[in-house]
Amino acid sequence: MDFHLTEEQQLLKETVRRFVDNELIPLESQSGAERGVMSEPVLRRLQEKTKALGLWMLDVPEEYGGAGLDLFTRCIITEEVFRSTALPFRDARLFGPEARAVLFHCTPEQKERFLFPVLRDEKLICFAQTEPDAGSDPASMRTSAVPDGDDYVLNGTKRWITGADVSDYAQVMAVTDPAKRARGGITCFIVDLKSPGIQIDKQAPVINGETTFEIVLTDVRVPKANIIGEVGDGFNLAQQWITQGRIQRHGSRQLGIAARAIDMMIDYAKVRVTFGKPLSERQAIQFMIADSVMELRAAELMVYDCAWRFDKGEDVRDLSYMVKITATEMASRVVDRAIQVHGAMGLSTELPLEWWYRQLRTIRITEGVTEVLRWRLGANLIRAKS
Repeated sequence: MDFHLTEEQQLLKETVRRFVDNELIPLESQSGAERGVMSEPVLRRLQEKTKALGLWMLDVPEEYGGAGLDLFTRCIITEEVFRSTALPFRDARLFGPEARAVLFHCTPEQKERFLFPVLRDEKLICFAQTEPDAGSDPASMRTSAVPDGDDYVLNGTKRWITGADVSDYAQVMAVTDPAKRARGGITCFIVDLKSPGIQIDKQAPVINGETTFEIVLTDVRVPKANIIGEVGDGFNLAQQWITQGRIQRHGSRQLGIAARAIDMMIDYAKVRVTFGKPLSERQAIQFMIADSVMELRAAELMVYDCAWRFDKGEDVRDLSYMVKITATEMASRVVDRAIQVHGAMGLSTELPLEWWYRQLRTIRITEGVTEVLRWRLGANLIRAKS
């Protein structure tokens, strides 16, 4: 196991770093509520540059016009990009349309209807799994799908759905076998959000300023031809996408945030003088910096190891739990220390620290609550020893 970057990966890392330094960080003049908001004209301009750099549709196979990069390499890119606050926290469109892994399980006919229009940026699709009473527990999912002729009839409510207001379709997880649920009773449907019986309601903005949506399905008819994968295999398909996300979105992204926060902490400590001495000469501050660097390094190795094993085809679900827990909690602590070092200035919306602080707090809830992941990890480890 060797995590030294290949010559090609190192060149790619340096290319992305220059792009971030030259194109993204200069856009960080926004502050407060405007931070992380990017207009479509600016996004399109940057997309043309990522295309020219060969950084287009990073996770899409080459046969579909993408770069076809492995997860380890994508993590390197993500780590660099999220040193900047210029991009929306949950928006990866800088590198092209986002086609979730579930869509690559489409049949050839489904690819023509769903996948390729997304890759051509003609259609948008959101992911709808979370429910009001289910949360991180798929066994409590209540959205039902009952067969009726050539269709399934869906009833239920999905909540905290990002992008539902602008999407054409939703990948909806619904229960097709109540006796099994998460163990083979959940199926993935592609639902046209203009279908009769669909109601999309705006929810109140959450702590990070993001607005999510609730999708209410009342007797919505969905053709059986819109089932992705096999009936009852929806939970497994969703976990494939979520597992990758825990490594890349919740792992490597947090590495980039923590690395920039540490740089800010060190730079400020060297110039800020209190009681006749720079903060950098205070042992308490030195300990904060040392602890932050050690924790970042440990999380980095965990992310790299998990991504490397994923690319080797290993089952890394338990490792992905560790990555999400470790990286998000590490970055939260590092940013908290950076705020403390900056004092009142750290609370100011002029700096990105308070914005990161709010964004990171949401990650401990979304796509697997920290306590639930710890519980699952512990249970799996105990079961493996039985």
